[in-house]
Amino acid sequence: MVEFLWGALAFIFRAVNFVLGIAVAISRMQRLARLFTGSDAIVEVPPEPKVLPSAAQRALAEAEARHHDGASFIDKYVSPSRK
Repeated sequence: MVEFLWGALAFIFRAVNFVLGIAVAISRMQRLARLFTGSDAIVEVPPEPKVLPSAAQRALAEAEARHHDGASFIDKYVSPSRK
């Protein structure tokens, strides 16, 4: 009976140690992410993106059309060998 109790106690200790190890790993990953991004805020992404107003959709379409129609600004003034 005593061996069973010691075994149960050892199992509980190992389980708690495992959970704490996971918590420490998550904390270290968050610190590492903070180091790389320079931000300490966790940004929540909305579940669905907002629909753009029609004026914004038109402006975006015009900008994409200008971008795809011809050479970009830099291509007009800089030769390909200097890019």
